Amino acid sequence: MTIASVLFVCVHNAGRSQMAAGYLQHLAGDRVEVRSAGSMPGNQVNPSAVAAMAEEGIDISSAQPKVLTTEAVQASDYVITMGCGDACPIFPGKKYLDWALDDPAGQGVEAVRPIRDEIRGLIEGLIAEIDERAAKA
Repeated sequence: MTIASVLFVCVHNAGRSQMAAGYLQHLAGDRVEVRSAGSMPGNQVNPSAVAAMAEEGIDISSAQPKVLTTEAVQASDYVITMGCGDACPIFPGKKYLDWALDDPAGQGVEAVRPIRDEIRGLIEGLIAEIDERAAKA
């Protein structure tokens, strides 16, 4: 069985996409290949995002923002943008989703928690869909 691959995209690849990637890796384990990237990657992952995820027992402190590449999109089954209207190359056969999430940039951990919790719910739904697709394959 081939495993699904998911690419999370936000502008700086420092908050939302890193939290989503952390959750997907944590909740799906090796059943899913996880990537994240940004069109204009920041210098580091948002410290409030790192702190909010640590409260859930998920360590994203070693993650590094990466630049979005055409190759990353081509290699992914799901491409999920995070309310940033980023220009993603479109390829046939991919599933594109846009999750309208508030940007945690410059926010304290209190403001990031509700975004984190919303991401967790979206990730749980995504895993259910991936598992359902795999069961039909």
